[in-house]
Amino acid sequence: MILLGSLVNGLAIIFGSLLGAVLRNISEQMKDTVTKGIGLGVVVLGVQMAFKTSSFIVILISLCLGAMLGELLGIEDKMNDLGLKLEKRFAKPGSNFAEGFVTASLIFMIGSMGIIGAIESGVANNHQTLFTKAVMDGFLSIMLTATLGVGVLFSAVPVFLYQGIIAFLASILMRYIPKELLDVLMMEISAIGGLMILGIGLNIMGISKIRVSNFLPGILILISIVLVQFYL
Repeated sequence: MILLGSLVNGLAIIFGSLLGAVLRNISEQMKDTVTKGIGLGVVVLGVQMAFKTSSFIVILISLCLGAMLGELLGIEDKMNDLGLKLEKRFAKPGSNFAEGFVTASLIFMIGSMGIIGAIESGVANNHQTLFTKAVMDGFLSIMLTATLGVGVLFSAVPVFLYQGIIAFLASILMRYIPKELLDVLMMEISAIGGLMILGIGLNIMGISKIRVSNFLPGILILISIVLVQFYL
């Protein structure tokens, strides 16, 4: 079952979110401290991932072009609009539902772990990486829900779809991609994802308000550049 890892990851987020909703009565001071701790961890993770690149110039070009395209497409605004629509349906007006949905979706979706884990699920039916990610996301969703609200729970849907689609496509396409190219792609995707994760960490700690969603097209631009370099 190639979608097993993605399904377990989604369920872990749901379970963690439900538990976090129960724990929402913990003190604001504790929430703030733990949330900033999560932010610090996310920053460190982002820095570690960013250093994996073999060409920082390519990463920077991809990130900047991706940001321009993302701003033109209004990705961040569209994700917030989706969150607000869900908020009207499932949460009280004035809550931070949209922020929870968008923040959690980005944290759980961006990064090489989900991509590589989904590829392993699709190619080798090996779900160990996604099982490990599920444990991490489950614990993180507890504190995110306690801090940002029930919007975090709904991030399980895009996480499942995102990883599930990658796993499904991997089961079909990856057999035709040379291993050398796959290794380079994973390394560079990890690096650009790390910079985005770094931005998320800074946002969580309240240091910045980076529109991280609008950087997402940079991943596709990066893949295109790597493909051109590999075959030239």
